Amino acid sequence: MTAESYALMDGALHVYRRENSRFWQCSTYLGSRNHRQTTKEMSLAAAKDFARDWYMEKCVEDRQRRRGGLTLLANPVQPHIAEPIPVADGRLRQKSKGPTFEDATKAFLDEFEVITQGERNEGYVESKSIHVRVHLLPFFGDTALEDINAGKVQDYRVHRQTSRLDAKTGKPKKPARATLHGEIVTLRQVLKTANRKGWISAIPDMSAPYKTSGKLEHRAWFSPEEYKLLYEATRERAKNPPKPRWREVCETFHDYVLFMGNTGLRPDESARIQLRDVKIVDDESTGERILEIEVRGKRGVGFCKSMPGAILPFERVRDRKELKPTDPIFGKTPREMMNTVLDELNMKFDRDGHVRTCYSLRHTYICLRLLEGADIYQVAKNCRTSVEMIEKYYGRHLKNNIDASAVNVRKARPKAVAASKKSMKPKA
Repeated sequence: MTAESYALMDGALHVYRRENSRFWQCSTYLGSRNHRQTTKEMSLAAAKDFARDWYMEKCVEDRQRRRGGLTLLANPVQPHIAEPIPVADGRLRQKSKGPTFEDATKAFLDEFEVITQGERNEGYVESKSIHVRVHLLPFFGDTALEDINAGKVQDYRVHRQTSRLDAKTGKPKKPARATLHGEIVTLRQVLKTANRKGWISAIPDMSAPYKTSGKLEHRAWFSPEEYKLLYEATRERAKNPPKPRWREVCETFHDYVLFMGNTGLRPDESARIQLRDVKIVDDESTGERILEIEVRGKRGVGFCKSMPGAILPFERVRDRKELKPTDPIFGKTPREMMNTVLDELNMKFDRDGHVRTCYSLRHTYICLRLLEGADIYQVAKNCRTSVEMIEKYYGRHLKNNIDASAVNVRKARPKAVAASKKSMKPKA
């Protein structure tokens, strides 16, 4: 049973795609029999071009068979036995000569790991090989580099959006926008490697067509009321854990929520923090006791000054675990515990449908600081990010950034002059 079908050559040729199949098929009726062939193409336009060429080859083959192998000659007086013309196999595509995509990926992976050693995160370097091995090589494979153009890149996007089917719903499982973007970045880096080696003269246009400028949405965070519900729930869970053996885990998670909400660290940064990276100091400008943290993350080494509320959870974790200077304070990010608590509170998604995670605690810290009137430049420095990022994803979504006195301005109405003019007229 076919899901889609198109008729070509006045109905003599059909192009169709079966259900649960990636490739288009073509069929025709010649010489009292049906002929079918796979196009090995996922693009309909490319499949139609292949089908027309295949149909013409089949017509030539059928005409030769009916004429007994004789070709039509210009001079019928001198009959000539034609040599049998080899019939092209439609399944075998004409391969271009030159380096293939597989050659470019090998060159890219060999040099990328060496050049970026010590400069990029190990997980990021590993993700490049995963993109190549799992997604890019199975699609492009032995395709010649000179055959990879903007259309081929777009075919890859379509393939990623439609290749996987959900076993329950039967609908395509689309990758996340960031996932597909990361794969396209890797593809661009592979083609740049080929360009540097002189295998291709230029890199094709890899921009996504039909793309609109997406609206700017705020990051998922907890409002002050929601954040209070969260840490009260974790406090109750620490006092009364579901099972006695989970008490220490629940207590550490409660301290984690308070610590992250008062420091604004990224989850990966908090996972790397060791006891020797944190110091309790008296802040000269405020006179309060705070934490000075030496942070190591995606931006390299930076520093963070916490709110006073981060000291008590830090001391509790330090004393509970009896940490040594080189021991991590929290270690692995507690994603499962966070999801469990958020599901119980029905707070996994915000009003706009954004998913809340441990990263939302960082967003909460930034938003709460801005709501309290903190300087945006100092907040950016303390969070090891840029003012542009904060203005783009946080500042414009907070109501206190709008000055009502500057917006609600009313123009003074001019006084009525008609009555004054009437009074100035001379009496008769």
